[in-house]
Amino acid sequence: MSKVNIGLIQMTCDERIEVNIEKSIAKVREAAAQGAQIVCLQELYHSQYFAQTVSVDNYQLAIPHDHRAITSMQELAKELGIVLIVPFYEWAAKGVYFNSAAVFDETGKHLGTTRKNHIPDGPQYHEKYYFTPGNTGYPVYHTKFGKIGIGICWDEWFPEVARILTLKGADILFYPSAIGSEPDHPELSTKAAWTKAISSHGIHNGVFVAAVNRVGQEQEMSFYGGSFVSNPMGDILQSMDEQEGILVQDVNLEEIEFARNLLQFLRDRRTDTYGPILEKC
Repeated sequence: MSKVNIGLIQMTCDERIEVNIEKSIAKVREAAAQGAQIVCLQELYHSQYFAQTVSVDNYQLAIPHDHRAITSMQELAKELGIVLIVPFYEWAAKGVYFNSAAVFDETGKHLGTTRKNHIPDGPQYHEKYYFTPGNTGYPVYHTKFGKIGIGICWDEWFPEVARILTLKGADILFYPSAIGSEPDHPELSTKAAWTKAISSHGIHNGVFVAAVNRVGQEQEMSFYGGSFVSNPMGDILQSMDEQEGILVQDVNLEEIEFARNLLQFLRDRRTDTYGPILEKC
């Protein structure tokens, strides 16, 4: 299959998990009705962004795979015949919680779960308190509609993640995100830098990129949306503003071969010279 329809769900989140589940189900249905074949929800879709503060009570937001926030999406993927990427706060064991994304195929089969590898820590992004660093590596999922890889939020800023997923065969890189205001610099928006940095992975690797972010005010933070799909030359095919909505974009995977034949980054790699990249400094 060379042509694929990508769907991104950009929305505000409520404090109540059930509200977010029902809202997401409705929006996934809408995206599928518009032709979306691979749909991605935003990071930690079932809750508000709780990492703004440090509180042991927020550990209660972690959920296992058999929680309705996950099982309802698995059933939905099967019903609609789509691939569905479901980012959530994963309860793995007592005291062990991950920032994860489960992947379900068009039959409802659980293809696997990607766990966020790079965990940030800073003002209102206190993720090291909540998330254990991922232990799933960088899986690539072979789906009916294409080979996909996932980097969760902070992962998306690291070129190494995009390159590894590309080398493992991914055609489309999905980046579910929760990014917005910077409390130390309220006058600053990172939206332009975010868009440039993430879309540039498409150029470096000859892949499509699909980044989805949340919107709205949650406690002290404002999330700027800006979800987009870009092509292997880094062109933004479609993007969203700071409003809730659904982005559905068709892509032609044949463009990947054209881009890689034009810009031979994969051919000209010098892996024998890259030892220093494994050093901390």
